[in-house]
Amino acid sequence: MKALVLYSSRDGQTREIASYIANLLNKERECDVFNIHHVGEIDWTQYDRVLIGASIRYGHFHPQVAKFVKKHLHSLQQRQSGFFSVNLTARKAEKRTPQTNAYTRKFLIQSPWEPDCCAVFAGALRYPRYGLFDRFMIQLIMRMTGGETDSSKEVEYTDWQQVARFAHEFAVLPGKL
Repeated sequence: MKALVLYSSRDGQTREIASYIANLLNKERECDVFNIHHVGEIDWTQYDRVLIGASIRYGHFHPQVAKFVKKHLHSLQQRQSGFFSVNLTARKAEKRTPQTNAYTRKFLIQSPWEPDCCAVFAGALRYPRYGLFDRFMIQLIMRMTGGETDSSKEVEYTDWQQVARFAHEFAVLPGKL
């Protein structure tokens, strides 16, 4: 059977992480990758596992993530599943686990879905790509949290080895179907 990787990305880093995981999974099994905002009807019978990745912006996941989970809860519960979040708070090692990352912890507590494995990855800071409002707001947040404030810089904080370890953990989950 195949794996399904879904993502919700605002600036592209979550999409890159989802694609990286899918490429690793493709070494063992076929894998489909879709943007959760544009995925149509899903033929769940093709998949024995599903992974959802979502980014944080201003302290929140996109509302579509929770809507998707609620709509497809039964299908998610029937197969092995995983969740990963991507945010700039996770640039600090002590904020890079589901237990220590407030956004991920809150999502998991409020969600009816209980994924079999979870991870938190640091995202990327792409000042030159942001509009004026986002650049200003993110710069303000970074100033308050001791992060990079030079608006000419792009900084990638993602630990790709951590992503690879999580992909392996997800790949070897024993099947439910």
